[in-house]
Amino acid sequence: MNKKNNVIKSIMSLIISQVFVKIFGLLYKIYLANKIGFGDAGNAIYNAGYQIYALLLTISSIGVPSAMAKIIAEEQTDKLKKQEILKSGLMLFAIIGIVGSIAMFLLSETIANNILSIPEAKLSIMALSPAIFNVCIISVLRGFYNGINRITDTAKSQTIEQIIKTIATIVFVEISYIITISNTTKMAAYANLATTVATLGSMFYLYRKLNYSHTKAKIKISKMLKILYISFPISLSSILASLNRNIDSITIVRYLKKYVGEEFAKVQYGLLSGKIDVISAVPVSFVIAIATTIIPIIAKKNKEHDCTGISKVVRKYFRYTFSIIIPCSVYFSFFSNEILCLLFNKYDGSELLQISAITVIFVSLEQIINCVLQGIGKIFVPAFALGIGVFIKCILNLVFLNIPQNENIFAGACGCCIATLVCHIVAFAISFYTLEKKLQIKLKIFSFLLKPVIASCIMALALKNVYFFLNGIIMEKVAIILSSLVALVIYIFLAFTFKIADKNDMLCMCVQNTVKK
Repeated sequence: MNKKNNVIKSIMSLIISQVFVKIFGLLYKIYLANKIGFGDAGNAIYNAGYQIYALLLTISSIGVPSAMAKIIAEEQTDKLKKQEILKSGLMLFAIIGIVGSIAMFLLSETIANNILSIPEAKLSIMALSPAIFNVCIISVLRGFYNGINRITDTAKSQTIEQIIKTIATIVFVEISYIITISNTTKMAAYANLATTVATLGSMFYLYRKLNYSHTKAKIKISKMLKILYISFPISLSSILASLNRNIDSITIVRYLKKYVGEEFAKVQYGLLSGKIDVISAVPVSFVIAIATTIIPIIAKKNKEHDCTGISKVVRKYFRYTFSIIIPCSVYFSFFSNEILCLLFNKYDGSELLQISAITVIFVSLEQIINCVLQGIGKIFVPAFALGIGVFIKCILNLVFLNIPQNENIFAGACGCCIATLVCHIVAFAISFYTLEKKLQIKLKIFSFLLKPVIASCIMALALKNVYFFLNGIIMEKVAIILSSLVALVIYIFLAFTFKIADKNDMLCMCVQNTVKK
């Protein structure tokens, strides 16, 4: 029983940590968006630099934790081999991290001027460059801890990193605001410096938690190559996802400025990256946290050739995903103005949030399907599907950004949001088709949609009416919060009344076949 409890505790701690990171991260993004002298223009500079960092980081380290965990777990009780894998991984990615950090620092001006067309982003890119090395080491250490079933250490490191990042961002920006007399470029650089400091804190915590001696362990080239080979397919999908986000950072200002001017073009990108993307990422984070638990379940059933069991698990995860995402999508669509007013004191971007509300449905379904595909051995399909979607998005971005502003909904940032939606619809369709073909089953999406849609529409009706009633009595922001809470309670009640999701689904998905022998 203790072993089962430990597994449940580890998985739940990771899920809670992932959700906490997204929600807590929203706090400092709200602060930046509302900070005098920062706002949408500052977000454009901040996020442009951060997206380049994210792309280089994806190339250098994403996929490493999964690869390390798999290799470490295969060694069972051989402590020396585990030490050799750890030491080899640290050496390999220390070299990769150093190269990545130096390259990012030295090429900062070229990237800012020639790739992003945002010269002000140079300082932000330089401030982020040391974080490449830090996260490379963090990825190896987290993979090691996951492999020896110390997932709580990974979860704690994520929480520590986010706390430091949030506090440091606010402190650094406030200091910059005072000493630079509200210089937006330098404020953005200081905000990105907070990321470097946060990753340093996380790396220090993980390293201090090591209790292994490395004196007898040797660095082995074969171990390095094995880590690279296993991490490649996962990294490929992540690279494409990062590239998808970088398309906006590269194209929006570059092509939009000839119609609306450079400053307003930066505001458009800052609005999209600093507000809309941040809000829409929150519900997806819940699904990502749940999706990570599906791989071992599917892998075991696939090894046993239990197609019926796999289809049951997939249906359960689909039902749970829809129970989370549909109400969030409806909430964003019907309450977009009020959400932006509550978080950022502005109504700008409501149409962008409404489009993104649909996108989160397909992004969330991709997360579930991709984990299933990985579990059944189709590890390259997610990368292929997203690659096609990213290619289409790139073309659509170029088309939509060359439509004069205000001519129609496809112009400017709205067009980019629509391009992103099309990208994920295409990626979802390819992955879903592959999944059905591989499992030889028909997953009736409409049957999963019907009840959540009905419950969400009732929730939206109640939301609008409660808000309309309260807004004339109390302060607007208080009315938004209270009406949102009422809507949440109503949806939860309807979810159990309509039997959309069982109250034990969450726990079952976390422990089913993970703790059973």
